[in-house]
Amino acid sequence: MDSHLFAVIILFVATGIILLGAETFTNALEHLGAKLKLSEGITGSIFAAVGTALPESMVPVIAILGSTGSEAVRHEVGIGAILGAPLLLSTLAFFLMSIFAAQQRGWNGVFQPEPSGLNRDLTWFLLAFSLGSIALFVPTQWSVLRWMIVGTLVLMYCMYLVLTIRASKALVAEGHDTKADHPLFLSKIKLPTNLITVMLQLSIGLGLIIVGTKEFVHSIEHISTWLAISALTLSLIIIPFATELPEKVNSIIWIRRGRDTMAFGNISGALVFQGSLLPALGIALTAWSPRPEMLLGIGITLLASIYLLVQIHRGTLKPYHMLFNGLCYVTYVILVLAT
Repeated sequence: MDSHLFAVIILFVATGIILLGAETFTNALEHLGAKLKLSEGITGSIFAAVGTALPESMVPVIAILGSTGSEAVRHEVGIGAILGAPLLLSTLAFFLMSIFAAQQRGWNGVFQPEPSGLNRDLTWFLLAFSLGSIALFVPTQWSVLRWMIVGTLVLMYCMYLVLTIRASKALVAEGHDTKADHPLFLSKIKLPTNLITVMLQLSIGLGLIIVGTKEFVHSIEHISTWLAISALTLSLIIIPFATELPEKVNSIIWIRRGRDTMAFGNISGALVFQGSLLPALGIALTAWSPRPEMLLGIGITLLASIYLLVQIHRGTLKPYHMLFNGLCYVTYVILVLAT
């Protein structure tokens, strides 16, 4: 069989595995949140966001710390993955979620995520990501200042976790607790719906996502080589596209079920995680200096995130509002490919 055709087949098989893993993961996560009496904000912004963000977060770690290839290339790929992830989440991920929402509610339908949590997520992301972006202009010889920024970014994420957890109790009292609408999948094979079974299914779902994403990335890398796409473009566009987008299928599943808080939290919580801890990694282990492609991506990421935050403050968020986020991503891709 032709290797290119085989790569395409693997791509579709991997996508199916990811979809199965996402369904298994979200079903278990809903039961876990319900059993622990957590708000939908914690379930989406922390558990789902961090749980699904961890596998793809290993890409820049492996790229930067790996032993193959030159240090310059490894750092370039790592930095591209770090900055490309928030870019894709703040633009394309929200846009695709809105497409599936529009199929049920219409483009003029209304999203109803719990507003304080989404506002908190985007605010902390903008603060952390802006600080990490400013660090691009701090010379490498100013090591003390760079390490202070690293420490601040880690501290900011810890503070965000504390605030989110503190808000959970009040939100549960207001009716924003996590509810499981469907039976646990493993209960269909006569296993009890207890915490152990929930954690087992959660692990199975996450494992399927990891395996599927790994094969998805490999097939995308092969196809990108076949199409003669440069390594720089691969790191800025293809890697985040391949690693981030499949695992945000959770948000599409939740938005179709009307679970807006968890759907938005899965993306916005991942933004906070990957907009604070991963830039800290880049600052600590790479030169982390400005390049035109990087600055363009940062600018569009901030623009899309600020736009979304403004819409939230205006009080009504509708699917058609996120057409702008999709346009931001398309604009970025066109400009990067044109350079």
